[in-house]
Amino acid sequence: MVDNNDNLTNKEVGLSEFDVIVVGSGITGGWAAKEFCEKGFKTLVIERGRNLKHPDPEYTDMSQPWELYNRALMPEIYEEEGRYDDLREKSYPYWSHVSQFFVDEKEYPYSTPDDRPFMWTRGYQLGGRSITWGRQSYRWGPRDFEANQKDGHGIPWPIGYDDLAPWYDYVETFAGISGNKDEHESLPDGQFLKPWTMSCAEKFVADNVNNSSLDSKVLMGRCAHLSEAKSVHLNLGRGPCQARNQCSQGCSFGAYFCSLSSTLPAARHTNNLTIVTDAIVMHVDQDPATGRASGVTAIDHNTKQVTKYKARVVFLCASALGSLQIMLNSTSPESPNGIANSSGMLGHYIMDHFGGAGAYGTVPGFEDRYSFGRRPTNVYIPNFSHDKKDDVDFIRGYGYQGDGSNRPRKGNNARSVGIGEKVKAEVGTPLPWTIGIGMFGELLPYYDNQVSLHPTKKDKWGIPQLHIDAHGRENERKMMVQAAKDAKEILIAGGCINVNSFHPDPNAHIQVGTRVHEMGGACMGEDPKGSVLNKWCQAHDVANLFVTDGACMSSCATQNPSLTYMALTARAANYAADLMNEGEL
Repeated sequence: MVDNNDNLTNKEVGLSEFDVIVVGSGITGGWAAKEFCEKGFKTLVIERGRNLKHPDPEYTDMSQPWELYNRALMPEIYEEEGRYDDLREKSYPYWSHVSQFFVDEKEYPYSTPDDRPFMWTRGYQLGGRSITWGRQSYRWGPRDFEANQKDGHGIPWPIGYDDLAPWYDYVETFAGISGNKDEHESLPDGQFLKPWTMSCAEKFVADNVNNSSLDSKVLMGRCAHLSEAKSVHLNLGRGPCQARNQCSQGCSFGAYFCSLSSTLPAARHTNNLTIVTDAIVMHVDQDPATGRASGVTAIDHNTKQVTKYKARVVFLCASALGSLQIMLNSTSPESPNGIANSSGMLGHYIMDHFGGAGAYGTVPGFEDRYSFGRRPTNVYIPNFSHDKKDDVDFIRGYGYQGDGSNRPRKGNNARSVGIGEKVKAEVGTPLPWTIGIGMFGELLPYYDNQVSLHPTKKDKWGIPQLHIDAHGRENERKMMVQAAKDAKEILIAGGCINVNSFHPDPNAHIQVGTRVHEMGGACMGEDPKGSVLNKWCQAHDVANLFVTDGACMSSCATQNPSLTYMALTARAANYAADLMNEGEL
């Protein structure tokens, strides 16, 4: 007898048929599972990674630094072998006590052109990257959904802000988003828990900037952390954030939104959920008689046993590039170039945010105050208008996220010259307050930023490797230079001194993937001949196939996208459920 609340092996599930198959268990997969299970549909979630529970022994958030393997430092052998290169090159905490939540790219390779590297960060475990995401949660505004239509880049969105607004309300209430009602046109307000507060230095800078003639506004960041726990959270065993800054190690309190602590438990409570882990979906199966998806074929990570799972509806939520790899590999006489690809658009318009420009400075005064606590968010500066700047010749824009404002203390840490009484006396001496801001730029949707299946290279399960070819262009280079100028102007207007700006070499390659916000490849659009999905994230060609992770996005805006993924997934799942109840799916 199958216990629907247990994680099962491929062999235990066998050839069971389900109402819905959800591929992936991260932010979008968890939401799809919750919505279908709560509506009474027998739902199978297939996760290619290992099983985790909440809280799990793999969490290290309750461990002291001296209790961690190798004092949390990565073994030197990994440096020598080139393992976890993506983590090393990013600003991720490159430590042994979090590496278990990230994929080692030597074990799971992909290819790129030699002169256009792409950084693909993955997390193969139940919960996916919802365990390690940055948790910044911002709505997109009306003009974000209008940009493609207005400037002619990419595929015009088939939806607008008003279509998504009630679903933003819905997912915010369940997930728990802290924030202020800011009344900013680029950043619509939502259903918020009480906000985290600015430091005295941040408030000083924000008040000065917000009262200046600049178009930019300094706001408190919005994040998926329970600044207070409501009944909807407490009923799932979640508790308020303790501001410990241990988030990347897994949160035993369930204080930040994660599918392990939130959506998957809600789905389990219905007794309609079955989860299979260590099952790598190779392709979506298609019924030649109807053209519809009949289910998926998966291979066991460990035994390499191949199993078919059948369902009325398939939701791909395997992350943008993961879902594209599955779709491109889903070939048949009906879909020779990949499922749902009659338009030829599958794999095109790959996007991510880009950065590398910003400014930092000293905040004068406040010498009688010190920084304390480990707040889970920083200040945020939404995208603003450049219409008044005569020297700007790029389109779209960028926002900024704070790098933290604090009053550091002098230390030695055995990493600088000095010994004895003088060094000891200086340790802990307060230094001036500092603040920094870094850009999040909007990469334009370029048709030839694309992914494809490598013609010869395969992984150890026989699945073609993904080949990723995407990079920034002249528009993005110009944007970075201006972003550095604007950042310096903002901090000076904020009353900072000793302000310095920075940006990469404008002639250098702009690497995509560094912000871990991969989007595009199965873009939404009205025209079946020019897009892959319709306004419900439903494949134009295959009525019972939905893609609701980052692959469905038609542009990338400047805000973090995860909240939008949640809203799109909940909206699509409810639409699909209605069609199922009506007998159309």
